[in-house]
Amino acid sequence: MKSRILRNIKARKSIVNKELERTIWRYMSRNTTLEPQIRMQAQLALNRTPREASPTAIKNRCLITGRGRGVFNEWKMCRFQFRLHALNGDLPGVDKASW
Repeated sequence: MKSRILRNIKARKSIVNKELERTIWRYMSRNTTLEPQIRMQAQLALNRTPREASPTAIKNRCLITGRGRGVFNEWKMCRFQFRLHALNGDLPGVDKASW
């Protein structure tokens, strides 16, 4: 497996593990009814969370090649691999267009 795919899998697991904690800190830092000191502490705690725990760290990658561009979300494949698998008949419900 390519290192980029492994890095992406690790980031997705980290996001799932830290999701509740990040949501709580984000809610506290944006809640205007709390005291400013508490809001500042919540913002600092949110800043201390690992960078890879941020949802923006995820990039859709092809599961086969690890390519980061031209990835179809529904099949999690890049366009070239999608074409190869579709022509081989590996993808159910996908046919070559003809008109």
